[in-house]
Amino acid sequence: MFSIGEFAQHGRVSVRMLRHYDAIGVLRPACVDPVTGYRSYQVSQLADLNRLIALKELGFTLQQVQAILAEQVGVAELRGMLRLRRAEIKARIEDEMTRLARVEARLATIEDEGRVPTDGVVIKRLPPVRVAELTGTAKGYEPECITPVIQPLYCELWQRMASADIAPSGPALAYYEDSPAGDGTIVVHAAVQVAVAPDEDRGFAVVDLPQADSAAAIIHHGSMDDVLPTVQALARWIDANGYCTAGFAREVTLEWSTDRDQWVTELQQPVSTSGG
Repeated sequence: MFSIGEFAQHGRVSVRMLRHYDAIGVLRPACVDPVTGYRSYQVSQLADLNRLIALKELGFTLQQVQAILAEQVGVAELRGMLRLRRAEIKARIEDEMTRLARVEARLATIEDEGRVPTDGVVIKRLPPVRVAELTGTAKGYEPECITPVIQPLYCELWQRMASADIAPSGPALAYYEDSPAGDGTIVVHAAVQVAVAPDEDRGFAVVDLPQADSAAAIIHHGSMDDVLPTVQALARWIDANGYCTAGFAREVTLEWSTDRDQWVTELQQPVSTSGG
């Protein structure tokens, strides 16, 4: 038998915590001296203490821990809970890192407010282009809405093109339109340039994008999750140079890599002069 101090030392917990566990009935001492009130613990109770601490660290409340311990949870079950908890924590960290990246992008945009790019924007003609595409719906234009929609679309499109033995004739491009439902959602188009006739049996649409006589274009380097400063710099240039937007913008992939920071994308915004 161990005194409460000895048991705390062997279990690497505080005496105060052991008293608390006793008070709420999660881990009671093996015996309590009726005269002195001193608590004593058996060495076998270290197993209960280890499970208690592990479950608590996994995020369970003490009431839940008590119920789980009553079912005599085994090592395999604890290992499964640990794996699940690890996955949840990893997902939460990734979400927080993504949120921080979005804040960083907004801060970069705020720092650039009022600055109109004096170079890097060109006016060019966009020729008509035929594309194979799949479409989906996003809740809005935010990266956290677009990315989870467009990535699976591209994966599926590449697979269907390969199954149909169709090779791309040019780069991938994406464009977006307001949903005809008028509910604020966005129609996401994941497209790849092709040189084939339309065929409904292939499992994807083949459409012709019209030419644009005049478009303002700018190069974006890096992940499209960080495109906001480039998008707004282009918008300021369009306004400062007397143009108006005319139709949906295109995002043309010039260089792709598994490392998103190495992506190179041209943003193409069809424009017209303010006078017509």
